[in-house]
Amino acid sequence: MRKKDKKQVIGEEISEERIRLFLDVEPADATPPALHKLVKAYRGLRVDDFERFVGFFVEAGYDLAAQDVQGRDFIALVQDQRLAEPYIDIVRAAAQR
Repeated sequence: MRKKDKKQVIGEEISEERIRLFLDVEPADATPPALHKLVKAYRGLRVDDFERFVGFFVEAGYDLAAQDVQGRDFIALVQDQRLAEPYIDIVRAAAQR
């Protein structure tokens, strides 16, 4: 089986308003709101849209390094997932700005 040259894009581009809705989600448990928002956006957005979300997230003053009660940040929570690397790269790049 050959690897495809281009990623398949499913659906249309998501509007800024829809991406910003991920800033409104709140945890139902003790998870810090900033960490919850990042994880929800990671699960719900394509890489390009997640990159846009992270810009809004930082602009809104949320903490990219937020940790749960076990001391795990976003990267620690998703790093073992097969498709997580580009999302992790986005968060690392934003944290260095």
